[in-house]
Amino acid sequence: MVALQTPECQTARIAPNFSLKGVDGKTYTRDDVMGEYGLLVMFICNHCPYVQAILDKIIRDANELLEMGIGVVAIMSNDVDNYPDDSFENMQKLAADHALPFPYLYDETQEVAKSYGAVCTPDFFGFNDDMQEQYRGRLDDSGMQDNPAAQRDLFNAMAQVAQLGKGPRVQHPSIGCSIKWKQT
Repeated sequence: MVALQTPECQTARIAPNFSLKGVDGKTYTRDDVMGEYGLLVMFICNHCPYVQAILDKIIRDANELLEMGIGVVAIMSNDVDNYPDDSFENMQKLAADHALPFPYLYDETQEVAKSYGAVCTPDFFGFNDDMQEQYRGRLDDSGMQDNPAAQRDLFNAMAQVAQLGKGPRVQHPSIGCSIKWKQT
C-alpha cells in the first residue's frame, strides 16, 4: 500500500463536468449532483483501507452536508481488472450494505479522475455554488484511527462554503492509497 498526500486546493478552479453511471443504474452529471450551496466530490473505492476506516464518518458528514444544501457524490476510478474488489458489482454491494446517501459513480475510463487531478482514495474536492474549488483536504485529523473527538476538517470546511461561499485558508492534505491507474 502506497500512501499519497493530495496537492493543495486550486482555489476558484471550476469543477470539471462528468457523465457517469451510478450503482443505481442512472447516469449522473456534475449539475445533477450539485447542491444549492455547493458540491463535494469524493474519489473513493471499496478496497482501500483508508476509505474503509473512515466510511462511516464519510456517510455521517455527507448526511449533514446534504441537509445544509451541499450536494455530495462519490466516484470510483480504479482499474477493476487488477483490483476486482472495486468492480461495479462490488460497488453496488458496498452502496447497499452501507445505505450510501449519495450517488456512487463508476469512472471506467478514468478520465474524470484525471480531469480533477485525483491522486488517492480518499480524495475530497469541495466547490461553492459557483462551482469554484474551495477545499481539497482531509476528512479529519484522526487518520485511520477511531477518534470521536477528531477535528472534522471536511465537514467544517464545507459548512463554511455553504455559509460564505469560501473555504478555509488553512487546509491539510488527505492521505490515502494511490488511484490504481490502468496500464496503457
